[in-house]
Amino acid sequence: MPVRTRTFTPMRILLQRVSRAEVRVGDRVTGRIGRGFLLLVGLTGSDGEEQLVWMADKVAGLRLFGDAEGKMNLDLAEVGGAVLVVSQFTLYGDAHKGRRPSFVDAARPEVAIPLYERFLTHLRGRGLQVETGEFGAMMDVELVNDGPVTLWLER
Repeated sequence: MPVRTRTFTPMRILLQRVSRAEVRVGDRVTGRIGRGFLLLVGLTGSDGEEQLVWMADKVAGLRLFGDAEGKMNLDLAEVGGAVLVVSQFTLYGDAHKGRRPSFVDAARPEVAIPLYERFLTHLRGRGLQVETGEFGAMMDVELVNDGPVTLWLER
């Protein structure tokens, strides 16, 4: 059986195009959007400014909304869309061995929180309306996946 060796672990985003989405912590809504993207964001200790900038540019520029002919040809700004960003360390769950996933590749909160906040700043800096979950909280995420359209982004 091959031995897994650790190499560079990229920033990960699971992007879902939504017609609406919201996040609740208990009875409190922390973020709500209509048309746009729900981003489930996983960060590692090796992530830095380069990954955050690239990912913010990619999210802002993706043409995943239909034009007059129904072609995916419009980006968030062109449709007045928003993003709902939810931190999710479980994107780094490694279930190769055993039945309980390991999350050792996920950034620890002291590293992940500043990265997450900078990522939000980069998204807002591109003129996007940004709503969020609550970092580290047990959240209920509700969404209507439009299409469905779902992309896995890594950098």
